[in-house]
Amino acid sequence: MAINSETSAMEIDDKKSSNSDQIGSKFSINVLQLLKSAQMQHGLRHGDYTRYRRYCTARLRRLYKSLKFTHGRGKYTRKAITESTVTEVRFLHLVLYTAERAWSHAMEKRQLPDGPNARQRIYLIGRLRKAVKWATLFSNLCAIKADPRTSLEAEAYASYMKGNLLFEQDQNWETALKNFKSARAVYEELGKYGDVENQVLCRERVEELEPSIRYCLHKIGESNVKTSELLQIGEMEGPALDLFKSKLEAVMAEARSQQAASLTEFHWLGHRFPISNAKTRVAILKAQELEKDLHVKAADSLPAEKKLVIFDKIFTAYHEARSCIRSDLASAGNAENVKDDLYGLDKAVSAVLGQRTIERNQLLVSIVKGKLTKQRDDKTGKVTKPEELVRLYDLLLQNTADLSDLVSSGRERKPEEVKFAEECELKSLAFRAERCFYLARSYSLAGKRTEAYALYCRARSHAENALKDFQRMANSDQMMIEELKTLCKECRSNSCIEHAKGIMVEEKASENLSNKISTVSISGTGKKVDKFLLEKLDVYESAVGDSNVKGAARIEAFPPAFQSIARNPIVLDLAYNFIDFPSLENRMKKDRKGFISRLWR
Repeated sequence: MAINSETSAMEIDDKKSSNSDQIGSKFSINVLQLLKSAQMQHGLRHGDYTRYRRYCTARLRRLYKSLKFTHGRGKYTRKAITESTVTEVRFLHLVLYTAERAWSHAMEKRQLPDGPNARQRIYLIGRLRKAVKWATLFSNLCAIKADPRTSLEAEAYASYMKGNLLFEQDQNWETALKNFKSARAVYEELGKYGDVENQVLCRERVEELEPSIRYCLHKIGESNVKTSELLQIGEMEGPALDLFKSKLEAVMAEARSQQAASLTEFHWLGHRFPISNAKTRVAILKAQELEKDLHVKAADSLPAEKKLVIFDKIFTAYHEARSCIRSDLASAGNAENVKDDLYGLDKAVSAVLGQRTIERNQLLVSIVKGKLTKQRDDKTGKVTKPEELVRLYDLLLQNTADLSDLVSSGRERKPEEVKFAEECELKSLAFRAERCFYLARSYSLAGKRTEAYALYCRARSHAENALKDFQRMANSDQMMIEELKTLCKECRSNSCIEHAKGIMVEEKASENLSNKISTVSISGTGKKVDKFLLEKLDVYESAVGDSNVKGAARIEAFPPAFQSIARNPIVLDLAYNFIDFPSLENRMKKDRKGFISRLWR
């Protein structure tokens, strides 16, 4: 009996399909392709191990029920899976998904927010041992019941699980290295054969195993890998790298805690604030290490998306430091000296956080400017408008205003603080010029030439003033100076263009007005009009002269629609029933009832 490698999970559940595909005495499972598909479809694309564990549990429940391999009803009676038990390929799936469930449970504990504590780590290692046990059983059964390729994949899977267990235990690095290398060798060989999809999956698994192998060599001492290189390796993506990333983060946290002992003061604008809390030291040290990654020369080659990720990590670290400082302030009591130091440290950390926020928003501005030159985003196909840059410069103006207020809030200001506040004012003026420029572009795209021309002139005035102030200041930002020079040139050229276009519009205004007036009709036969001119007499709005008006103006609907009019009133005599009329019997003619009267009729 053999099952095709492309058979889906639902097909394997079906008894008829599994019984009808008996073409030999050996089973065939494409292990890597099956697991990769299940992981990507059920949570691991986003690192959600809880969802994947629940999927494995539900999958096992379906397999046990379809195979009628339940462990008794009421009282649990364990049934072992042996060589004689495996009569269908679904029994191998039982063992495989049981190993995956144990592994995903261990990884779920590994990804706890504060990391696993001692008790949770013992449970984590126990789940990894369980995964190794089932992976080994899966390898042994496949060696007997499956074809050679499936047996090789099962052996590589078991070696990978053993390496993960030793990797987590921080011991027997040589054995862990041997298991990882064994798995890599198998996947390298399997990547040379089969279809294209399988070759790609095998190569990806080899790339995912490489960081773990290099880390084991680093721990053994047989490799000269630096910590920075390990951090670069940790930026790779993949479920097989999550354990490596968590281990690397634990190592870096331990290294930071050791370095934090030497970080006793925080220097900011001539001030020195003591740091007594160890958690605050570690958080500030982590943020400073991430800042170094942004300000080195190699950071220019980093893509913008990775820089944004680094900024997010910096913000998280500084917010963590601020929360520790606030908790220290709450427990400081009446110690005025300690409170003053903590208030100063909180102010300094907040100011640095504000600076990084401005840098991040400037990075977003550069990204949007690149999209604006292309007019359309390559990935989403969305048109980039100048209004997006106007919004970002509004944020930058707010950031610089908040930072300037924060720095100027102290009573005793040092020369460094005064100079920093002046730099904030200059940056605010430069941002205002940029905002005015892109607001002018927005009006220009809307066809409002007069407003665009006035805004370009205003932006040029702001840019020239900011440029003069930056050039007078010592050690000024040369990049900002170059941007302001470019902005002055663009403002001048665009104002000339808008002036020329405005003159052209004025020259053609009378002709356009006459053409549009000629199109005015009573009702016309065009599209449906929201309101006719007679309905908008109280609104000051141009019907034909404005360039934004679409379609011809309509005076009134013709022929006019029917209108309801008042009709004559209906008079109902309601008093008739309540009037007592006089008797008229004496005036009525009486009938003669005699014999002779009958003859005279």
